[in-house]
Amino acid sequence: MTALKFHELSIDKGVARIVLNRPKHNVFNIEMMQELTAQLAALDGDAESKCVVIAGQGPSWCAGVEVSDHKPEMAADMIRVFNALLKQIHALAVPSIAAVHGACLGGGMEVAIACDMVMASTAAVFGQPEIKLGFLPPYAAVRLPQLVGPARAVEICTTGRRYSAEDMHRMGLVADLVPPEAFDDGLGKLVKEIQHCSPLIIRLNKKAVTQHLDMALDAAMESVSDLFLNQLMRTADTLEGIRSFEEKRRPVWQNR
Repeated sequence: MTALKFHELSIDKGVARIVLNRPKHNVFNIEMMQELTAQLAALDGDAESKCVVIAGQGPSWCAGVEVSDHKPEMAADMIRVFNALLKQIHALAVPSIAAVHGACLGGGMEVAIACDMVMASTAAVFGQPEIKLGFLPPYAAVRLPQLVGPARAVEICTTGRRYSAEDMHRMGLVADLVPPEAFDDGLGKLVKEIQHCSPLIIRLNKKAVTQHLDMALDAAMESVSDLFLNQLMRTADTLEGIRSFEEKRRPVWQNR
């Protein structure tokens, strides 16, 4: 495996942990975004994968994207590369968790909210300060209304305000909130809950949610019922789950 320049990677029992590591504040540049996109794509090809955690090294989780990459001669490449990263996060077949311990700002916050779940330390801070430099956050403008509603999305984007993790938890953007001293333990507990499950059934559960977003109710119910009956119920792991429950034992997943 090629050595990573801006990230650290570890994989344990189906859980991939990618750590952003570009001192001092893990600010993305184009090369760093390309490296992360490639790593996520490679992980998505692993049939044994159960979830992907994106964490950060240092005082910040990610403080944004290099301002120099926003200059007119760089902007098109920057947006293309950044969009590819966000699309790759959305494309992951397994759950993605942004484990945010510190500042999560600008493009960093956009990467965090692209993930399926955001777990945050109470010491974390969030915000889209682009407006203060005369910019707008393109992905946040699309994604935030889905997460916190249009009114809050406009507020976040047009004030450039910084929000505490508690604020974001109340808005529903942060799923799990833990104090700094319990952050690693809290993340470990969340990951273990996923690790206990079949990789195949994890994928089908995520698909059941993401495939039906914004669909009309009747069409969504028909589609998810088809997924349940014609994919889920034909897996060995669903049958194993039933048997293990009846036999009062732990399931032995076959990932098929």
